[in-house]
Amino acid sequence: MAKISIVVPIYNVQPYLRECLDSILNQTFRDIEVIAVNDRSPDGCGAIIDEYAARDFRVRPLHLPENVGLGGARNAGLAVATGEYVWFVDSDDSLTDGSLAAVAERLAATTPDVLIVDYARTYWWGAQKRNMLHGLLSDPAQPDVFRIAERPELLRLFPCAWNKVVRREFLLAADLPFPTGWYEDLPFTYPLLAHAERISVLPRICVLYRQRRSGSILGTTSDRHFEVFAQYDLVFARLARAADGARIRPWVLGHALNHCLVVLGNDRRLNPGSRSRFFRESVALRKRHLTADGFVLPADASPARHRILALGSWLGYRSLRYAHGRLDQVRRKLRGAKRKLRKRLSGTRRKLQYAYYSVQRRRPIDQKLAVYSAYWGRGVRCNPGAIYQRARELTPDVRGVWIVKADRVGDVPAGVDYVVENSWRYFKVLARGRWFINNVNFPDFVVKRKGSVHLQTHHGTALKSMGIDEMRYALTARKMNFGKLLKRVDRWDYSLAANTYSTEVWGRVYPSNYQSLEYGYPRNDVLSTATAEDAAKVRAELGIRPDQKVVLYAPTHRDYATGFDLQLDPVALAKALGPDGVVLTRAHYFYDRDTSGVAAHPQVRDVSDHPSIEDLYLATDVLITDYSSVMFDFGVLNRPIVIYAPDWDVYRATRGTYFDLATEGPGPFCRTQDDLVWLFEHDQVRSPEMELARAKFRRRFCHLDDGRAAERVVRHLFLDQPAAV
Repeated sequence: MAKISIVVPIYNVQPYLRECLDSILNQTFRDIEVIAVNDRSPDGCGAIIDEYAARDFRVRPLHLPENVGLGGARNAGLAVATGEYVWFVDSDDSLTDGSLAAVAERLAATTPDVLIVDYARTYWWGAQKRNMLHGLLSDPAQPDVFRIAERPELLRLFPCAWNKVVRREFLLAADLPFPTGWYEDLPFTYPLLAHAERISVLPRICVLYRQRRSGSILGTTSDRHFEVFAQYDLVFARLARAADGARIRPWVLGHALNHCLVVLGNDRRLNPGSRSRFFRESVALRKRHLTADGFVLPADASPARHRILALGSWLGYRSLRYAHGRLDQVRRKLRGAKRKLRKRLSGTRRKLQYAYYSVQRRRPIDQKLAVYSAYWGRGVRCNPGAIYQRARELTPDVRGVWIVKADRVGDVPAGVDYVVENSWRYFKVLARGRWFINNVNFPDFVVKRKGSVHLQTHHGTALKSMGIDEMRYALTARKMNFGKLLKRVDRWDYSLAANTYSTEVWGRVYPSNYQSLEYGYPRNDVLSTATAEDAAKVRAELGIRPDQKVVLYAPTHRDYATGFDLQLDPVALAKALGPDGVVLTRAHYFYDRDTSGVAAHPQVRDVSDHPSIEDLYLATDVLITDYSSVMFDFGVLNRPIVIYAPDWDVYRATRGTYFDLATEGPGPFCRTQDDLVWLFEHDQVRSPEMELARAKFRRRFCHLDDGRAAERVVRHLFLDQPAAV
């Protein structure tokens, strides 16, 4: 008997079936059986199933003689399943790397009747979006095991079968076969939770829920949506015999009525001529199942629509819908008018500012003015920040002014002069400055004046493809105007290189006539000169004890994804470190203000908004990263670095890399969370082999980081004293 039986109902999914099966069979946890149910699929799915079964004994093909629908196919798979637990996985979805091992670990720890797992939606154009209610699964106050009546808010989660792993004997005893028809998950999900005595959750993305461009019932206009009423009748009939059925009934009824109103209000689901009948059926459903206990409305429900449903007034509903429609039209028109007015005013203001910039360019260059910027106006940071601080010491007569965005003014340290982006003074300093120091590029309208000096510091040693090399990758190439890029590069007088490798890369991907300053990275000076006392001070400021083991996880962004996703479960990592372990998570600066919900455990802390990543380095014992340039900076400290690359193949295909992290990286290379956790559980981060790998990595990339990089740049740039390294 396998630990987990995975039932995969299959119908007309040939383009997606291999991805689904591979995502299951290629997991590190292998104590499974995969029951592939061919629901008389008209395409090549049957042959694919047989192919997989022939080469993997864990695949059990089940070819049904006739099409029975999704519910019937699941029932057929359950009837032959032998596992202790059963998981219904849809054949156009897939499991994430390491999810089976994480599920098995959670099952062993909690022995639940039902385990609820998290998921993310994946869209056909490549975007990915995590379940918006994932915070319900990561509440640190919830017990490991509970009944649904103790946490009825979990009924807000998507009522589907594929986000639940169910103990098979419990499921058979509950007698909850899937019905036929659309919305077949409803009579399964709610009664299942009501029957369960032990429910647990796994706040980890285990399922990638595919959003197909076409073919989903949620985007299909059909009278088959009326089947939702019979499904809810079955829900309440089954709740009547469930242990917690009566206790959660008000919540389920609230969700049922709200669900009906959502279908009614969706123009893609019902034919216009069917809406009044659907409304009447919704009223009838309410009357059939409303008891003295009433119902609890979901947080996103419209009280006005529910009041009209209670009155049973179709005219009232139509009037409300019409009023809301008209109000939406008025709002859209007002928003459009405001946008046009703002655009017109902005255009006028911008024309005047460009004219002002042009006038200022006719005035002499301010021979004592240095203009700084970093990360598109995100504050005093990175290499420009380190150069600025050293310049204040070595060349106090040079006046440094920073460009910052309006929403980042609060991040500017006291005593630092700055201009707000797009203010009048902003255009003045861009026109009159002598030195321009940036780790990205100044705007396209900036004209390189004779006598001005532009230094491009960059903001990391390049692992991923950069500059004109991005032309080879469609995902990044479509976002880039390479002609404009090269015009910006032509403004550079100097390009700062962290090492010889970077000199070669920048020279190839940003071809122009600038001079390379192979001086090391100024932002790393603090790492080269830091003492044990400095590290202890930072730890104290962060509230971390000297005896605690600190792991910093700092991933980069993905061009192929939208939004921030950690890619791992930091809580599982924290548990592997033991009670004295601390996991710090830091998002890429693109998402440093959009990381809500990351930290949900006493040993996990989100430090994305910490002003200094260099301070975080000093407090860290081990760095975990993926393709981020933080590995090259942290290497200066000569502390262990672990590469966690769950999407290595996808990343290389969509962005490209200059060397193979698996063979040329600074430490262990992990493709799954299970492997990553194993490293820390078995103390394999500091093996002799990894020490040699890190030493080789440091010789290649960190050889110029001696604590004097900023001084070399300042002397060269402001004092005309080129340095010999």
